[in-house]
Amino acid sequence: MAKAKSKFVCQSCGASFSKWAGLCENCGEWNTLVEQIVEESSSKTALSKGQVSGKKLDYVSIKTIIPSDSKERLKTEFKDLNEVLGGGFLLGSVSLLSGQPGIGKSTLLMQICAEISKKKKVLYISGEESAGQVKLRARRLGADSESLAFASSTSGNDIAKTIESGEFDFVVVDSIQTLSMDEISSAPGTVSQVTNCGNLIIRAAKSTDTAVVIVGHVTKDGTLAGPKVLEHLVDVVLNFEGDRYGGFKTVRAIKNRFGSTTEVSIFEMNEKGLKEVQNPSAALLAERQNTDGSIILATLEGTRPILVEIQALVTPTNFGYPKRTASGFDLNRLNLLIAVIERRTKLKLSDKDIFINVVGGLKIQDSAADLAVCLAIASAVAGRKLSEDYVVFGEVGLGGEIRSAFRPDQRIAEAKKLGFTRAIAPATIKDKFVIPVKDLRQTLINYVK
Repeated sequence: MAKAKSKFVCQSCGASFSKWAGLCENCGEWNTLVEQIVEESSSKTALSKGQVSGKKLDYVSIKTIIPSDSKERLKTEFKDLNEVLGGGFLLGSVSLLSGQPGIGKSTLLMQICAEISKKKKVLYISGEESAGQVKLRARRLGADSESLAFASSTSGNDIAKTIESGEFDFVVVDSIQTLSMDEISSAPGTVSQVTNCGNLIIRAAKSTDTAVVIVGHVTKDGTLAGPKVLEHLVDVVLNFEGDRYGGFKTVRAIKNRFGSTTEVSIFEMNEKGLKEVQNPSAALLAERQNTDGSIILATLEGTRPILVEIQALVTPTNFGYPKRTASGFDLNRLNLLIAVIERRTKLKLSDKDIFINVVGGLKIQDSAADLAVCLAIASAVAGRKLSEDYVVFGEVGLGGEIRSAFRPDQRIAEAKKLGFTRAIAPATIKDKFVIPVKDLRQTLINYVK
């Protein structure tokens, strides 16, 4: 009996090799090569003989095609989440939702299913939990609808066939890493299984105009597990992030073929499930104490203005090398700003440990947070406070100059709404509410008192 041929496939990038190695030569990841059996295919013989199968494509004028935005959208109970999706789940679309274990993906999807099942037929498929476990969550969230069905399966073939029946308008598959196809011998979660099961489900959804949401796992560094090709195949990629033990949680669209990727939906968890935060600025500032190292930043989450507290703690270094730690702010950006402060002002930070915290568990990716971080550090070093009536925003350049910020009018309007009287902001903004600043050194001298 002939020995079955095998190859070793990287579970990170999908590259294949003839023998096992600890390091993938293509992507540089360690211990990701998994052995898979190679099945002989008759297509190689046909290609070697120059034979091409297939038929001529049927084509139409692009003017006669009905655009996708004319299709019905399935609305969720969350207004901001609908905005993230571009107006809701589009019929025939496939969305991929990823997030850390325990953050609330299944809770969010059950609440979405409960709302959509009021008007449409919905199917929740779980490959991880039993029917009893899902029932407990559904009962807690009030999702006991006759139009909401449940099935437990890990067969990609069976799930695709069920979607192809066209019986359901909205289907949730939890999760893609638990599925496998009968035709593939590798284990569930491998590159070949994830890719092929994803292809099967996507084709079934498109053929029947069924909106499908697929849950995906993440790796320990927070990136989506499995092959990158899965993200290319689906229409929408949603990332559910935040602290699973408390604080705010956010849903962002990393990819969206039917809407913007700048919107964000902010949630908080309670005993009745996830609740959308309508005024996150007020909630974030409710427990604020105006101490040294505390600065209010006017930032943007997508197109939504939010006021958030930036805290800095500066202590003498007990060991030879100073420690820099950031929670909710990019550490590389923090090191850059510390270098600018040392070079362009008279503050000496080489013998100081510096800790930065963004209150509420938010992750700030706004370049206009630079000035607030610099003021927080300077305030903590000097032991002096900034006036509690001020908000701050502006980008800091390597020369110490204060540069303009994106959408300043929205930031100012949010600050006025919450009772702040002035904003320390770039001089390019022409508004009576703004205290114009051009240079970091002069700003620290004038306002950190």
